[in-house]
Amino acid sequence: MARAWLACLIALPLLAACGFEPLHKPAAKGDPAPAQSLAQIQIRPVEGRIGQQLHNMLRDRLNPSGQPVSPEYYLVIGLRRTTTDLGIREDETATRANLRLTATYNLVSAEDNEVLLNGSSFSVNSYNILDLEVSYATTVAEEDAIRRGLREISDNIQLRLSTYFAEAERAETS
Repeated sequence: MARAWLACLIALPLLAACGFEPLHKPAAKGDPAPAQSLAQIQIRPVEGRIGQQLHNMLRDRLNPSGQPVSPEYYLVIGLRRTTTDLGIREDETATRANLRLTATYNLVSAEDNEVLLNGSSFSVNSYNILDLEVSYATTVAEEDAIRRGLREISDNIQLRLSTYFAEAERAETS
């Protein structure tokens, strides 16, 4: 037991020297954190009801104080939804479905409309289909799968944008 503690104490200074830097660190005076850059993004409306849900999730993550009046960046998102039936019975009815949501996005400079970052993110979630053709439980399960997928996509987009701004900041200071 004492050897394990000794090994941990020896390893701690090595970890501090590895260059790890937290992505969402608080900004020091004159040192913009990625969160400040994220707050300067205006999210363009996304088509459809689930697009609106994705827009709201991203707005809550990127602009917790509200969207900027004079944004430095625009985030343009396209969203596609596909459903695949699984678990087919002998009577050719499905008992399970996979819901795939795919978002493509572009981070655009408001100054010159240059695309600074583009990418895509997807999520696959499953839900049960009950015996009844129109079932409230099936509808609720599908909506939950959509909500889980959109949360995963919004988290992924936020992480990629934060990484982009952190790398840009690191390149400016080098």
